[in-house]
Amino acid sequence: MPEPLRVAIVGTAARSDYLYGPIVQALPEHVTLVGVWGRGEESARRLGESLGVPHFTDLGRLIRETGAQVGIVSVAYAANGEVGLMAVEHGLHVLLETPIAHDLREADAIIGAARSRGLKVEVAEQFHRRPPEQIKLRLIESGVFGRVYSSFSDFAGHGYHGVSVMRSYLGFGARPVRVVGMVRDYRLTPHWSFLADTRGERTETQEHALVEFEDGRLGVFHWTSVGYDSPLRWWRSSRFLAEKGMGVTVGMAHSQDERLTLLTPDGEAPQFITLERRLERNDGGALRSIVAHTGDPGHPTVVWDNPFASARKGHNPQWHDDEIAVASCLMSLVDAVHTGGEPTYGGEQARLDQEIVLAMQQSSREGGQPVELPLER
Repeated sequence: MPEPLRVAIVGTAARSDYLYGPIVQALPEHVTLVGVWGRGEESARRLGESLGVPHFTDLGRLIRETGAQVGIVSVAYAANGEVGLMAVEHGLHVLLETPIAHDLREADAIIGAARSRGLKVEVAEQFHRRPPEQIKLRLIESGVFGRVYSSFSDFAGHGYHGVSVMRSYLGFGARPVRVVGMVRDYRLTPHWSFLADTRGERTETQEHALVEFEDGRLGVFHWTSVGYDSPLRWWRSSRFLAEKGMGVTVGMAHSQDERLTLLTPDGEAPQFITLERRLERNDGGALRSIVAHTGDPGHPTVVWDNPFASARKGHNPQWHDDEIAVASCLMSLVDAVHTGGEPTYGGEQARLDQEIVLAMQQSSREGGQPVELPLER
């Protein structure tokens, strides 16, 4: 095994403490948390004390004194691009929060700075890495569905998150060439906001986009700005239409059902694929794998194995799906650093997801006129 990479958390956003710190500390064979950085002394000190590591307000000093090789950038939403570039310019391989940057020029600066320094950039776009999405991608890769023709993200996630889910079914190598979008604001009746714990009138922003790809395939994106916390907008779905079947995710935010179908042997009815979540114990424990029983003689069983499950029963982290997905983002960066290869998602893919969002907004401002991709760099 290679030596564990020395990791610093760059930023004191909430996810630094409750998500990234514990994940790094749960993977001692691969990474070691050596320090944290924050703009302010007080916030940096609190985070360092919580995670049991030294804290710094000078990133250069952190790197000199701890030997950090990797920076996990977790800052206020608007500061992603600025602090991400700072971390790269200090010589760190980086795992960046989403979006990679709000402005494509910032994204290009980060990608260019990393390339010129021989550094790796991964982005914590975890939605398509969640286990239910991973088994669907394994099924598509197996060929059991044939060619996927169109893909839909229908409240599956906001902005670049939902776009990444939509693109994942078509394959991240598919090149988008044109976007038509509509963005509209609407008033809603008073109701409870789960995230803000407030009651009163609210305004939603609905975003809708049709994305055409170079090979003629299509992507459809829908989102509402209250999609995470409004009882008025409870729907959560993603789906794909393929040559030999289809896949539909339906349900509410925390209760979703995967309906994946092929054809019965007589070609007259849908044949449902059974997904089985296998845990390490018969009464619970950590997730070991998801097994798809297809009914297809050519591919009767397709398996996604949890990469964080070890053979030692009872000693696996009992992470929920999102934590498994975020840990996979980190390990994508770790593997790229060790092998010299590229992360499995990376800066260019993250930039493209954000570019599609910006093209949708531009199309809407121009009255729904198609916007050609790529946008000017």
